[in-house]
Amino acid sequence: MQGNRARDTTPELRLRRLLHARGFRYRVSTRPLPAIRRTADILFTRVKIAVFIDGCYWHGCEQHYRASSRNSAFWHDKIASNQRRDVETNKILSDAGWTVIRHWEHENVEAIANEVAAAVNQRSLGHVHPKVASA
Repeated sequence: MQGNRARDTTPELRLRRLLHARGFRYRVSTRPLPAIRRTADILFTRVKIAVFIDGCYWHGCEQHYRASSRNSAFWHDKIASNQRRDVETNKILSDAGWTVIRHWEHENVEAIANEVAAAVNQRSLGHVHPKVASA
């Protein structure tokens, strides 16, 4: 399991490149709430937006998750625990005033970037980001 990346995965890097090219600046692999051990993949601290790109295997995607044939009870419990933690994280952050954007690694990165850009612009009190307006 040490070889599995917790950050800088290919889908995250693609999304970050698109957002950066549009002029957005953000924090990477940061806790939205320092007191809670939950880390967002991309974080817009000023507008309180936390973005998570969930891996299909680790978070139990209905389309792509295939149960392990070895030690299946352990992995079933592990994935279920991850899913419960994701729901709990969404609630904790929402209750604290954060907007949570959560997508699967297989989803269209351009569409995710559009959603994130729209959310950031909306939370920025209607100020349109210069590069988003022309994109």
